[in-house]
Amino acid sequence: MTRARRILALLLAFGALTLTACAGFPTSGPINYGHRTDETAGESQNVAFLPDRPEPGATPAQIVEGFINAGTGPGVNGDWARAREFLAPELQEAWDPDASVTVDVFSERIYTETAEGTVDFTFDAVASVDDRGVYERAEVVERKQPFTLVKQADGEWRITAAPDGVVIDRDRFPSVFHRYSVMYFDPTWEYLVPDVRWFQTAKAATSITTALVNELPSEWLAESVATGFPENVTAVPSVPVSDDDVARVELSDSALAADSAALDRMLTQLEESLASAGVVDVVMSVGATPLAAEPVAVRSTRVPGAPLVLAQEEFGFLTGGEVDRIPGLSPVVESLAPVAVQVGPDRDLAAVRLTTGEVVRASADGSAAQTLDVRPGLIDPAIDPFGVVWSVPRDQPGALSAYLPSGESVAVAGAWADASSVTAMSISRDGTRLAATVTAGGRTVLWVAGVVREDGVPVRLSEPMQLATVGGPGIGVTWIDDVTIGVLATGESSAIVLEQVVGGPTSSTSASPDITSIAGGSGISSVRLRANDGTLYVKRGTTWQPSATGVSVLATQQGSPQ
Repeated sequence: MTRARRILALLLAFGALTLTACAGFPTSGPINYGHRTDETAGESQNVAFLPDRPEPGATPAQIVEGFINAGTGPGVNGDWARAREFLAPELQEAWDPDASVTVDVFSERIYTETAEGTVDFTFDAVASVDDRGVYERAEVVERKQPFTLVKQADGEWRITAAPDGVVIDRDRFPSVFHRYSVMYFDPTWEYLVPDVRWFQTAKAATSITTALVNELPSEWLAESVATGFPENVTAVPSVPVSDDDVARVELSDSALAADSAALDRMLTQLEESLASAGVVDVVMSVGATPLAAEPVAVRSTRVPGAPLVLAQEEFGFLTGGEVDRIPGLSPVVESLAPVAVQVGPDRDLAAVRLTTGEVVRASADGSAAQTLDVRPGLIDPAIDPFGVVWSVPRDQPGALSAYLPSGESVAVAGAWADASSVTAMSISRDGTRLAATVTAGGRTVLWVAGVVREDGVPVRLSEPMQLATVGGPGIGVTWIDDVTIGVLATGESSAIVLEQVVGGPTSSTSASPDITSIAGGSGISSVRLRANDGTLYVKRGTTWQPSATGVSVLATQQGSPQ
């Protein structure tokens, strides 16, 4: 939808709202959010809400309720003009809606008039988004916000004291704020690494550019990524996008001193970051001077659509009921009696855990498997795009070891502090992030940490970020794509499958209780499960459907040869 058509849709919806306005402010029953405008109901990118205006004679509690509900309508300019109508004139300019977003549960909202002109708003928080667009799950669920109101000269109540930021219920949040990936490079400049942010669509291009150029990556990720933008280069905080979806990014004078390699990387980051906002091309400039640059080639992290399995004593990709073996690597894996296999992106190396419990590295060069870790109680290992194998004992989460291609072992510092055990882990396909299910504080939780390397060697993990509480003991962890982690856990009567956006919400489904392993895929089969009897399942809608039988091991792919 073009900008002009979006504005027209909003104006038409506003007219409909005016014609159908209620005679009085509702005092019971479901809240009327106003009208939603969209060209296609299923496309959240084209949705806009027009909340109701203050009603004459509304009580203080009703004014606060209307103000909170107006959080769903930032408006065409993204300034929450409708919400400001509930504020007294002196607060309308001072109130900062961009300070934060609190995501809550609509049905748990309570408005209480504690005294004349004083209203407490009590609600259950699910998550928050800070002024940089960083999403974080809520640790403290029940919250309270106080509001002060004064009757104005016209006899109507208006808010004179209110917290900065807006509150949006979790069902409408994805329609008001959208998920965008701010793109950085990995330290080798081979891969692009997403840092998920949430911005309102009216300001998406400007918000994304500001986050990328003028701000730092998320704290937990900052030491694990690189950027082409020199520290002294900034962007003008206004990025116009033309009707043909070309964004014009004006940079500070310091950009004129950047060499061609830096300019190419800068353009690549801008184009890939702004693509999620519908931008198809980017023009960089300093003032009126265009900056010549070309996007650089980066390595894809997509994996083949076919599952990678050990079936009928053959290891390879399962297609049409046949196993397509990997030259050089399959014979080695088949000879090892594995219980878990993770294959590197070039399909020349694999991390394997054997029935004996030890971890080995298999190679397609014809050499014998290399024994790496013989400590007791090891969990399934992981392999990164640089051939490093990661291994850790279940009951010693801090004893994480990285085995370099040379065979040298490196003790990784800062691994899973405060955890009493680790049950599963997986490294992202770009090698910058390590996810794990751990036990901490008596709960099973999903953590993710940045991988910090020195001269290409992993030396420590960043302070982990907790992504979710898992509803049972963790069995498996996999990267579904660059921003989504799949988790398999044991529930009371069924297996639990979580799909967790790194920097976003969680979704979950139930599966057969005999599920034993999980692996990420691509396309419509983005997640696969294996049951104890060898049945392979794929997700169809919200249910799991069998797709194959006789699978002994469901392996993980870390990319494709390029």
